[in-house]
Amino acid sequence: MIRIFIVDDHSLFRAGVRQILAKQSDLRVVGEAGNGGEAMTGIRERDCDVVLLDLTMPGLGGFEVLGDIKRERPHAAVLVLSMHPEDQYATRILKAGASGYLTKESAAEELIVAIRKVAAGGIYVSAHLAEKLASTLQTPTEVPPHQMLSEREFQVLTQLVKGKKLKEIANVLFLSEKTITTYRSRILEKLNLHNNAELIHYAIQNKLIS
Repeated sequence: MIRIFIVDDHSLFRAGVRQILAKQSDLRVVGEAGNGGEAMTGIRERDCDVVLLDLTMPGLGGFEVLGDIKRERPHAAVLVLSMHPEDQYATRILKAGASGYLTKESAAEELIVAIRKVAAGGIYVSAHLAEKLASTLQTPTEVPPHQMLSEREFQVLTQLVKGKKLKEIANVLFLSEKTITTYRSRILEKLNLHNNAELIHYAIQNKLIS
């Protein structure tokens, strides 16, 4: 039996995932949480084999929760389920210790396959991402500047290129507007850019937004 813990701040999404998993005799949901703090409390109290983890949540973000899980429950495989396209986050999250990455648009059948694979100790990525990773290995390229950003800086970048105001980003990430301003300055400096328009152009060129 594969024991699963679901972490996502949308209760309807969690209910939908539970419904999908309930049809499989070898899968059992042992707990769920709507934010990072609740997730860590629940994971400490219950043994689980696989954690289904959203990246964007109130309070502790997905990257922080992933780090905590790998420190406290290193045996648990973490499969990220995110609304963000693979090109934005998949490589970063796998390097951070996740066992797999799926977008929330993936089919239910693919989710089941992914859970079983990571529970068995494997790594799960889509065929598209696998092809991209293989191509990168075969043809070494210079690391793009955005790969040098910290996880929090990258989160702020993805919000900025969506056209969000500093105050809106501060509310989403539960930080002060002054802190977001500081992150924005660091991002522009690291990417050698001067304003948000150049930042959006950079994001489009590097397929960080469609």
